[in-house]
Amino acid sequence: MKISTFRRHGREGLKNLTRNGWMTFASFSAVTVTLLLLGVFLLLAYNVQQFSYQLEDQVVINVFVKEGLQKNEVIELERQIKNTPGVVEMKFVPKETGLKDLKDKFKENGELLDVMESNNPLPDKFVVKASNPQETKIVSQKIEQSPLVDKVKYGEDWVDQLFKVTDMVRNAGAIFVIGLCFTALFLINNTIKVTIFARRKEIEIMKLCGATNWFIRWPFLIEGLLIGLFGSILPILALGIGYDYLLKNVSGVMLFSFAPFDPLIYSVSGILIGIGALIGMLGSVLSISRFLRI
Repeated sequence: MKISTFRRHGREGLKNLTRNGWMTFASFSAVTVTLLLLGVFLLLAYNVQQFSYQLEDQVVINVFVKEGLQKNEVIELERQIKNTPGVVEMKFVPKETGLKDLKDKFKENGELLDVMESNNPLPDKFVVKASNPQETKIVSQKIEQSPLVDKVKYGEDWVDQLFKVTDMVRNAGAIFVIGLCFTALFLINNTIKVTIFARRKEIEIMKLCGATNWFIRWPFLIEGLLIGLFGSILPILALGIGYDYLLKNVSGVMLFSFAPFDPLIYSVSGILIGIGALIGMLGSVLSISRFLRI
């Protein structure tokens, strides 16, 4: 395509925006509202996903050492755990430290546990983390095979339920985002279709004068692109201001921490601009196709 031709298409696309003011406003509003809903859900989905990661990161494996092991045997067990595939972090907790942590947990009632100091019943243990929390069960089963291990606990019941819930949330989030994108395409397609319908005579005349399909499409394509780009500006500003307010005024009272402003908002902004431009162009192409068949 020649530069002069492309400039002509660009000018026509801009003219179309001002020539059909109310239709342009309707298309712009549809894009803005849809992208705002999509942006809100993207922020929500990302923070829910981060919360699920925070919960999963708290999953640890308690490896209890057999009673009466010699120091060299404990060192050997430490080596075995460290070399277990999937282990990313490990910490040895002697029984004395375990008792102190238990006292701290009970706070003002911790003095009731002083009687246990002379005959500490708690075992030595290793606190282990898997590189992938989803593989906690597999890693614990491998460690449990060592004859130096008394037992392994990782809260099997609630951990399995946690992973089921977090997987369900992520899958539901992905499906909802895809569904919302298709909804946006449907709304914008129908809105732009009304705009193009009002100019069907103009398109027919251009076809009868010998204009090619793509020569006719390009101004509408650019118009859809501009509607998508301009329609993404307000949602980005609203989401940025709103999310900044949440971080400053609400995050301190929540049970989990929000994702930081940067790079989340910039990532969501890029996604909204890309989706807005793509859906605007695609909506224009789909809408004008029926009027090119004459």
